[in-house]
Amino acid sequence: MYWLIAVMTLGIAGLIITGVIMEMQPAKVSRPWFKPTIGINLVVFVAAQAALIFMGFNEVMAATEAATEGGGEISIGLGLGIIGVGIPTALSTIGAGIAVGPIGAASLAVLAEKPEIFGRTLIYLGLAEGIAIYGLVMSILLLDKI
Repeated sequence: MYWLIAVMTLGIAGLIITGVIMEMQPAKVSRPWFKPTIGINLVVFVAAQAALIFMGFNEVMAATEAATEGGGEISIGLGLGIIGVGIPTALSTIGAGIAVGPIGAASLAVLAEKPEIFGRTLIYLGLAEGIAIYGLVMSILLLDKI
């Protein structure tokens, strides 16, 4: 299973190196081998990740009872419950990020014309960021139920 992690690491390193090359030399990026290289790196990364998840799932399901005696016992149901507790925070954070982007851009555009309405733009940004706080509060309330 370690070879899959190595393949995933090499795929990510290839994407990072390609991005750095494209950033440093944008005029020379018109080489025809860049796009297939990025595509191959992405395919290798996704395939290795899927294989790692499949092999890891089989390894966890085949674990004996003695392997889980190190600490508290976590069942599959408890693990899924903990993942379910994190979902509201994750989705609300994504929603807040989607909301803050256009609101922030519009705020900057308006502030260039009328700097006196800075307070109103902060209120709108705060309302958009409040979405993430609502998700965090829901996760905390759900964590109490586990």
